Amino acid sequence: MESKINASENRSVTVNALKAHLSLNVQNVERSIRFYRKMLGIEPSKVRTGYAKFDVQNPPLNLALNEAPGISRGALSHLGIQVRSTEDVLAMKQKWNEAGLSTHDEMQTNCCYAVQDKTWVRDPDGNEWEAFVVLEDNLAESIACCGVGEETCATPMTQIS
Repeated sequence: MESKINASENRSVTVNALKAHLSLNVQNVERSIRFYRKMLGIEPSKVRTGYAKFDVQNPPLNLALNEAPGISRGALSHLGIQVRSTEDVLAMKQKWNEAGLSTHDEMQTNCCYAVQDKTWVRDPDGNEWEAFVVLEDNLAESIACCGVGEETCATPMTQIS
C-alpha cells in the first residue's frame, strides 16, 4: 500500500506501508495462540507472557494478541480476509476445517451492499473472521446490513455452538 501525504510546504511525501497491524485483547493468550495457529497455519513470531505476535505474509498482517483477563467483546464487529474468488473462499474453508475449526458458509449473500461468498470462523474470545469474495458490488440501499436487524452479515456464527 502506497500513499502520498502533502506536507505543509506542498511537497509530496511517499509512505510505503508494509502491512496492516491489528491488536486484539484476548482473555487467555495461550488459548488464542492455539486458535490462530490453526486459522493462519503459521507459528507466532514472538511469544511473551500475556502477548503473542503473528507475522502473516499472505495477506500482509501484523497480528498481536494482548492478554486482558476479564474483558468482554467491545465495539469490534468482525474481521475479514478478502480473497480473489469463490474457489479461494472454499480453499480457506477447507484449510480451516482440516485444522479442526468450525466454519459457517454464506454463499451468494447480500452483505454491505454487495453480493458475496464467504465462510466464517470464531476465535476463543468470540471475534468472528470471514474469508470472502465480492461478486457484485455497489448494490442499491435496501435492508439493514452489517448492523442491527433480523439478518445481518456480522453475526453468522450464532448458528455454531
